[in-house]
Amino acid sequence: MTGFLDTPAPGAAVAEAFWLAVTGSVLSPRRGPCVTLLPEKGDAYLRAQVVGDSPARAHLDLHVDDPGAAVGAVVALGAVVTFEEPGLVVLRSPAGIAFCLVPWEYERELPLPVRWDGPQSSIVDQLCLNVPAPFYARELVFWSEVTRWERRASDLPEFTFLEPPARMPVRLLVQRTGEGPPGVHVDLACDEVDAEVARHVALGASVVRRVPRDWTTLRDPVGREYCVTARSPFK
Repeated sequence: MTGFLDTPAPGAAVAEAFWLAVTGSVLSPRRGPCVTLLPEKGDAYLRAQVVGDSPARAHLDLHVDDPGAAVGAVVALGAVVTFEEPGLVVLRSPAGIAFCLVPWEYERELPLPVRWDGPQSSIVDQLCLNVPAPFYARELVFWSEVTRWERRASDLPEFTFLEPPARMPVRLLVQRTGEGPPGVHVDLACDEVDAEVARHVALGASVVRRVPRDWTTLRDPVGREYCVTARSPFK
């Protein structure tokens, strides 16, 4: 699974610079509107692309052996195809969350958390699916069936985790929301949230809300929300 940061053209350069600094990555050569954030070690799993419409947002790619062969099964589970070409199928989930089927390129090596100059280490390790309450139960079934990942309840009733097999860098969190459109946001695991949040603010982020001892929601410089969470970055 790959996370994608989708940014309208006017803010793309600023967003890329911010996320490079946040993750300690470097940019790959560009492929059209897309670029990969390369970790110091391990396989890449976070990418960015320039899009033509607002707002800045995120989506996920599911890597499969053959996207064309896999699309029928995913559609049978409730997805809708919005675009298709060789090697790429763009779909929407039953609740309207955008995602893609792309070829698996045999990624196997997990990247490591980055140790910063302060007391903390951090890593992007979770993609959160924001699902309005009326669609939550159906959406949870959909993603469970598409991924075949293990479902695990959270301490909070509005969250359910989908845990991947070993040696995959990100898991899914399905979040029941009370308002706003469906979508995807990125979560970082960090062993010292306050220090990590301060680092992000110094890089240009703004704090939206704090949940003491659990997580802080921020906006990046182009308005995209994401979270720094109090979970161990070392799996």
